Amino acid sequence: MTIEQMTEKLCNTLEEKRFKHSVNVMETAVKLAECHGADIEKARIAGLLHDCAKNYSKDAMYGLCANYRIDLDDVSKKEFGLLHGFVGAHILKDEYEIDDTEIFDAVYYHTIGKPDMPLLTKIIFIADCIEPMRMAPWVDDIRNEVYNDIDKALIIQLDNTIRSVLKKGTLLHTNTIDTRNYYIEKTR
Repeated sequence: MTIEQMTEKLCNTLEEKRFKHSVNVMETAVKLAECHGADIEKARIAGLLHDCAKNYSKDAMYGLCANYRIDLDDVSKKEFGLLHGFVGAHILKDEYEIDDTEIFDAVYYHTIGKPDMPLLTKIIFIADCIEPMRMAPWVDDIRNEVYNDIDKALIIQLDNTIRSVLKKGTLLHTNTIDTRNYYIEKTR
C-alpha cells in the first residue's frame, strides 16, 4: 500500500480534526527524522497512522484488544484513552499491510512511552505532542529543545504529561513514570 493509499484510507476512517492532526504528526515526524537521522519513510508512515484506531468505540476497542490478545494491565483496562495505540499498532498489519517492528513499536507506545525507546518511537511520541495544532503553553519548551537534544525534550514532555494527568485526576500509566525515570537517569 502506498502512502497515498494509506492517507486516503485514513481520511475515510477518522474524523476531520483527527485526520488533520495525523497529517501534522506525520509532517513533524519527518522533520524530526531528518534532524536526528531516523528513517524518514518509517517516520512518515508511523506519524500518519499513529491514531488509526482513535475513533473506534469503547466496545469495539475492547473487542479488538481481545481479538489481538493484547494483555492489558490494570491501568489500561480502566483508561480507555490509552488503548488506541495498542490496537492501532495491530491494525497496521491487518488494514494497512505494514509489518515493521519499528513502526509497530512507535504506534504502540506513542501514548504511554517506554524506557529506552528506539529513535522512531521517541520521534512519534514527541511529534504527537508538538505538532502545530497543539497549543499547551509547555509545548514550546519541547519544540525549542527537541532539535538539540531529543532525550531532554522527552523529559520535558513526560513531566508535563504527568502534571496534566494528575490535574485531570485520571490514572497514570506506570510506563510513563518508568520512562521519565529512565531518561532522568540517562541524562545525569
